[in-house]
Amino acid sequence: MPYVNIKITKEGATSEQKAQLIRGATDLLVEILGKNPATTVVVIDELDTDNWGVAGETITLRRQKGN
Repeated sequence: MPYVNIKITKEGATSEQKAQLIRGATDLLVEILGKNPATTVVVIDELDTDNWGVAGETITLRRQKGN
């Protein structure tokens, strides 16, 4: 049973966009690895930009700085 965890920042991804991510990840596992879509689990975690960091800075700060 494949388990895919997609983490994105909480910045307004729509329900349709998230549904597309779930379908796309499932389709990719079916196409590439021959996995059964009925047993493929996809979870999307949306994180506040204060809880995500790159290069020692939060995404919030990086966006404020224009990075």
